[in-house]
Amino acid sequence: MPDSFTARPAATTGIMFRVLGPLQVEGPAGTVRIPPGRQEIILACLLMEAGRVVATDRLLDLIWHEEPPDTARTQIQICVSRIRKSFTAAGLSASVVSRAPGYLLRTDEDTVDLHVFNRQVTAARVLVKEGRLAEAAESLRAAVALWRGPCLSGIPSEALRTRGLRLDEDRLTAIETYLELELGLGRSHEIVGEASRLVHEYPLRERLRGQLMLALYRSGRQAEALDVYRAGRELLAEELGLAPGEELRQLEGAILAGDPAALHATGAPAPEPVRPPVASVHPTPYGEERPHQLPADTADFVTSEPLVRSLERALLGDDGQRALGVVVIAGKPGIGKSALGTHLAHRLGGERFPDGQLYCDLRGAGTEPVSTKDALGRFLRALGIPGPVIPDDTDERAEMYRTLLATRRMLVVLDDAASERQISPLLPGSSSCAVLVTSRSRLTALPGAHRVELDVLDQTQALDLLGRVIGTERVEREPEAAAALVRTVGGLPLALRIVAARLAARPHWTLASMVHRLANERHRLDELAHGEMTMRASLSLTHDGLNRADRRLLRLFSLAQGPTVPGWIAGALLDDHRPIPSDLVEPLVDVQMLDAVAVESTGEFRYRFHEVIRLFAREQLALNDSPAVQLAATERMIGGWLAITEQAHARVYGGDFTVLRGTAARWSPPTDYVDGLLTDPIEWLDSEQANLCLAVDQAAQAGLDELCWDLATTLVTLFEARGYFDHWERTHQRALQVTRAADNRRGTAAVLSSLGTLHISRQQPDQARRSLSAAQETFDELGDLHGLALCRRDLALLERQGGDDDRALVLYEHAARDFERVGDIVGRATVLTQSAHIWMRRGHSAVAQAQLEESLEIFRSVGYSRGEAHALRRAGQVLLQRGEHAQAEQTLAGVLTMVRRSGDIIGEGHLLRNLGEVHAATGRYEQARGAFERALAVREQIMDHGGAAAVRLDLARLMARAGARGRAGELLENAVATFLERGMRHELREAERLLGEIAASRPAAS
Repeated sequence: MPDSFTARPAATTGIMFRVLGPLQVEGPAGTVRIPPGRQEIILACLLMEAGRVVATDRLLDLIWHEEPPDTARTQIQICVSRIRKSFTAAGLSASVVSRAPGYLLRTDEDTVDLHVFNRQVTAARVLVKEGRLAEAAESLRAAVALWRGPCLSGIPSEALRTRGLRLDEDRLTAIETYLELELGLGRSHEIVGEASRLVHEYPLRERLRGQLMLALYRSGRQAEALDVYRAGRELLAEELGLAPGEELRQLEGAILAGDPAALHATGAPAPEPVRPPVASVHPTPYGEERPHQLPADTADFVTSEPLVRSLERALLGDDGQRALGVVVIAGKPGIGKSALGTHLAHRLGGERFPDGQLYCDLRGAGTEPVSTKDALGRFLRALGIPGPVIPDDTDERAEMYRTLLATRRMLVVLDDAASERQISPLLPGSSSCAVLVTSRSRLTALPGAHRVELDVLDQTQALDLLGRVIGTERVEREPEAAAALVRTVGGLPLALRIVAARLAARPHWTLASMVHRLANERHRLDELAHGEMTMRASLSLTHDGLNRADRRLLRLFSLAQGPTVPGWIAGALLDDHRPIPSDLVEPLVDVQMLDAVAVESTGEFRYRFHEVIRLFAREQLALNDSPAVQLAATERMIGGWLAITEQAHARVYGGDFTVLRGTAARWSPPTDYVDGLLTDPIEWLDSEQANLCLAVDQAAQAGLDELCWDLATTLVTLFEARGYFDHWERTHQRALQVTRAADNRRGTAAVLSSLGTLHISRQQPDQARRSLSAAQETFDELGDLHGLALCRRDLALLERQGGDDDRALVLYEHAARDFERVGDIVGRATVLTQSAHIWMRRGHSAVAQAQLEESLEIFRSVGYSRGEAHALRRAGQVLLQRGEHAQAEQTLAGVLTMVRRSGDIIGEGHLLRNLGEVHAATGRYEQARGAFERALAVREQIMDHGGAAAVRLDLARLMARAGARGRAGELLENAVATFLERGMRHELREAERLLGEIAASRPAAS
C-alpha cells in the first residue's frame, strides 16, 4: 500500500462501514465477514448510496456482465436477506429495507467512511470561503486519512471499480488542495517529504509536481526544484510525446527568474465539489419493465473520440428525425466491434434512453446463431411479459415487441449479428428508439443504417492499450520495444491484447523478449494477423508447462458447453469424487487457461474458457483422447446434470413423483455440495437453464438417448414453473429424434407424453391428443402403469376442456388407480384436484370437497406449495357454489396472497376473477366490477388475450344483470372474436347464449 494512504491517522470512532479501501464492516464484536461475490457487490453499492434507494436493475447490471438469468431478481433477494442476517447477528444498528424499485440502506451517515469523507470535504469548502485556511487543510487531511487503499479494491465488479477510481481521483484532488492551502500558509518545509512521495507515486500529475517545485524552492532548494521540473519534462516527452503544461512552464520560468511575487502568492482554490447521487428508477407495471441488459464496459477500452461522437449523432439523429436510428459496426474478427458497441451504449445509457437498454449476443459467428424467435422471447421476458403469455409464432412475437416499444425511448444492442434476416424483426418500429448492431458482415441490405467499418489501432491508441493491460511503468521502461510490439501485431486489438495478457501473466519477461519470440516464429506472426493459428501457438507455451493431469483436465473440460461451468463438472469428467471439486480446476486458473468468473451460493466458483483457449483445448482432446474416452466423460458429465436435476425435482414435489425415470447411469456430485446448491431448487434450475438445455443437446449429439430423454422430461419441473414453453419444445424435439433413431420405445413415449402436456398448456388440443394417444398406446404395450397414468390424466383434461365430462371422469378414475399402484401420491392428488372441478360443475359439491381435502392433505404432506395453491383455489370455488360466501372469500383471498408472494401474475389474474365472482354472488356489484376490471387489467398488461376475453365475459354478465345491456353487448362481441380465434368452445357457447338473451330482451323492453 502506498505511503500516502497512511500519511496521518484520522478519528474514525463510530465508523462501521468502510469502502475507502477494501470493503470492511465492523460490529461491536469485531470484523463482520461478508462473503465475497454477489453479497459484497450489493452491500458496496448500497453503502455508496446509503440513504438513497438503489434500483434492483442497477444491482443486476453490477453482478451480471452478460444477460442476467431469469432468476436474477430472486438471487438478489436472497443476497439481501443474508446481508440482513449478518447485520442482525453482528448487532449492527444499520438495516436494509425494501423500497420500490429496489433497496435502501439505513444507517447514520457517520457510520460510512465515504460519507464522512464527503462531509469533511464540504466543511473544508466552507472554511476556505470564510478564510480559515489552516482549519480547511486539517479538514481535508482528516478526510484523506480515511483511505486504507484503492477504493473498493477486491470487489469483483467493473462498474463499481470504475466508481472507485472516480473516488480515488477525488482523494487526489483533496490532497492537492490541502497541499495548495499549506503552501499558502508558509508550510513549505513540512510538505516537501509528502509531496516527493506523491510525485513518485503519480509522476504524470502536473499539479503535484508544481507543488513540490514550489515547496523545494521556498525551502531554499532551487536546484532540486528545477531538477523536479526537468525530470517531469523528460517523462512527459518519453511517455506521451508532450511538453509540460503552460502553468508548469511558467513556474519554471519564475523559479529561474527568482520572481518573489509569483512564488509567494497566498490563498488556494476551494475543494472540488462532491458528485451528486445517481437518480433512482421508479417501478413500472407488468409489461412495462425498464431493462438494463448491457454488459460491463471495458476498463481498458481505447478508440477514436471523433468516431464515437459521429456514431452518437447517427443513433440520436436530429430533433425532427422520423426514421429509426440504426448503426452497424462491422469489421474483421478481433477488431473490437463488441467493445466499441458496448462502450457507445454505456455513454448514451440512461440519459438518452431512459426507458432501458436491451442487449442480445446473437452469436452470428458461431455454428448455431441465436434464432430471431429466441431473441424476441428474451426481449419480451425482459420487458415483463410472463413466459406462458409469449406467443409461439415469430411474427406475433415481433408484433408484441414493437407494440411494447412503440412509445418508449429505448436502445437495442444486437451483438455479433449473422445477417439482415436475423435482425430485421428485432428492429423497433418507433423513431424514439435506436438500434446498435455489430457484425462481421457489412449488412448492406439493412435499409437506412449508418455503417462504419473499424480499422486497426494507430500507434498512440495501441500503446495506450498495452499500458493499460501490463502497466504504464513497464511500457515506460522499454518504449522502443513497446513500439516494436505494436508494429509486429499490426495494431489488431485482439492480437495486441493476447500479447499483453502473456506479458501480464509473466511479469519477469521483458517487452524486448516478447518481440524476439514473435520475430523468431514467423508462422506465429502470420497467424496472429489472421487470428486462429497465432492463438494456438501463443497458448502452447502455457499448455506445455502443465503437468499431465492438468493437461488431461484442460482437454476434457472443453467438453462442457455452457457459458459458465460449475466446478463439479471437473470431478465428473475425471470421475473424481473429492469434496471440494474446485481443487481440480484451480491449477488451470492459476495459469489463466480457465477464468473463475463467479461464486455460487455454496462458495464454489464457476468457470469459463476464453473461446480461443476452448478451441485449443478441443484440438488437444482430438489429438490425445480416443472417442471412447470422450464419450465416457461426456456420459458422466450429463449424468451429473441429471442427478442434480432429479434431486431438484424431488425437492419441489416432495419426492420422486409425476415424472418417469430412465435407466441411464447417474454421476452424483458430493452430497453436501448438492444440498447447498438446492436450497431453492427452482432457482438453481433457472440459473442453470442454459447449461441444462445444452446438456440435452449434447446427449443427443453423442447418441446417449436414455440420458437425453430422461434429462429433457425432468426439466419440465422448470419449464412448467417458469412458462419456458420454447425450451420445453426444443429439448423434447431433440430427445424425440434421438430416441426414435435408437428405437427407444419407452423414451419416445415419455417424450410424447410430456409434449402432450406442453400442447395443453399452449391451448393446442389437437396436437396434444395426437401426442398423448401415441404415448398411451406404447405405454399400454409396454405395461408401463406410470406412463399410462400420466397420459390418462392429461387426456382427461382434454375431454374436460372439450365438454365431455363423462369421458373425463372415466379417464381420471383409471389414472388415479394407476398412480396409486405405482406409489405416485402427488400424481393421484393432481387427478383428484382436476376431477373435483367436474363434480363441482355438476353440483356434487360434497364429492368435490372430499377430493380436494384429500389432495390438500397430500400436497401439504410432501410440501408441494404450487399444488396446494391450486387445490385451495378449487376449494374456494366449491364454497362459492355452496353459498358459503364468507368462507369462499377468505379462502380465495388467502390463495391470492400466496400467488402474489411467489410472483405468479397469471395466478393473480385467476384469483381476482374468482373474487369478483364471490362479490357478484353476494350482490356487491361495485366490488365485483372492481375485481373483474383489475383481473382484466392484469390480463391485458401481460397480453393474455384469451384470459382477458374470459374476464370480459364475466363483466358482461355483471353488466347485463345491472341493466347495462349496451355495454354488456360490446364486451361480448369483443370476447366472442377471441373465443373463435382460440378455439375456446365452452366460453364461446356461454357468450353466444348471453348475447341471445340480450338480443331477445331488447324488443320486450321497447
